[in-house]
Amino acid sequence: MDVLVDTSVWIDYFRAGDNSKDLDYLIDENIIVINEIILAELIPYLKVKKQTKVIKLLHEINRVPLSISWDEIIEFQVKCLKGGANGVGIPDLIIAQNAKQNGCKVYSLDKHFRLLNQVLKVKLYV
Repeated sequence: MDVLVDTSVWIDYFRAGDNSKDLDYLIDENIIVINEIILAELIPYLKVKKQTKVIKLLHEINRVPLSISWDEIIEFQVKCLKGGANGVGIPDLIIAQNAKQNGCKVYSLDKHFRLLNQVLKVKLYV
C-alpha cells in the first residue's frame, strides 16, 4: 500500500530528525507518494533556500491524483466537529480525502491525523 508522506514528515527529514530512518525505509521500498497540496506547502520554502536538487527530487515522486470533493470535505469537517476533532484545517482534510480516494496510508507527525484516524478512519502509517 502506498504511503502519502505529509509535509511534517518531509520537514523532519530535511532537518535529519527522529523519523528520517522511517522515511528512508519507505523511499527504499518505493512506496511513497505525494500530492499537489504537499508540494505547494514544501516548494516555496525550498525555492527561497535555492534547494533546486531537492525540488527536482520531490517532483520525481509518484503523485496521487487530487480530486477535491467539497461536499465531502464539508461532511468531514462536520464529523470532526461532532467527534471532538476541533481545529483540523482544510488542507489536512483534503490530504485525508486524497489518501482515502487513492487507498493510501498517511504518514504524518501532525496530531490532526491521529484525530482524523479516529473520526474518519483515515489509515495511518505508524
